[in-house]
Amino acid sequence: MSAQTSSNIEHQHGLKNPPKEVVLRIRRRERQDAEARWEEFAVPYRPNLNIISCLMEIRKNPFTRDGRATTPPVWEMNCLEQVCGICTMVINGRARQSCSALVDNLEPHKPITLEPMSKFPNVRDLVVDRSEMFNHLKRVKAWIEIDGSYDLGPGPRMSQDEVSERYAYSRCMTCGCCLEACPQYGDGNYIGPQAIAQVRLMNMHPSGKMTRDERLSALTGEDGITNCGNAQNCVRACPMSIPLTKAIYEENRETILYGLFGWLRK
Repeated sequence: MSAQTSSNIEHQHGLKNPPKEVVLRIRRRERQDAEARWEEFAVPYRPNLNIISCLMEIRKNPFTRDGRATTPPVWEMNCLEQVCGICTMVINGRARQSCSALVDNLEPHKPITLEPMSKFPNVRDLVVDRSEMFNHLKRVKAWIEIDGSYDLGPGPRMSQDEVSERYAYSRCMTCGCCLEACPQYGDGNYIGPQAIAQVRLMNMHPSGKMTRDERLSALTGEDGITNCGNAQNCVRACPMSIPLTKAIYEENRETILYGLFGWLRK
């Protein structure tokens, strides 16, 4: 057998020297006011195992690695296709979706650490309350108005470049990875790159421009766009490769012009 063929078989069937078991170290909390603790679990290794599959195996037989009976870990999941963003957690120190996190790519010979995101209130175990993120979307009116007395007329025409840029922003799945990575976000002091990118998405649309000023006004508060520290962690953390820093730049320019001309109108 050639080295190339051997390499292909190893790729198809997992690691060259796969471990017998996968060890997961999970940060747990029974409720919001309880002390956090760590528990280790072990599940049998198999190729192409993802973190969700590991958690489901633990749920079938909730015993810690040292044989102690415990409650099944609690987490959230939905689409299992890295589309909904609800299964996001901190895996080996990095916020990402647990459905697309393959054990083979996570150093399975070492314990894999699972923690809840730290920028949102921890409800229980790996579940967090992301209400603030959705409240920010409401605040910036991240939708296109279709009700009312607008003369909509024919569908607006857009250039292909604008369509392509809007498509990139539309891929946001509200997972919170950018907010978890942002050093400015937290404690209600910054609206965050996710909401700013959605302002960019809506304001670029010809129909969305009808309520453009309301969105820009929402970005000029004390926790608004000026609190961005330009760390640029958000664009590196985004699993959908959304150009978040470009959105922040464009909307920062828009809010400055909005503020300037708003002052002149007074």
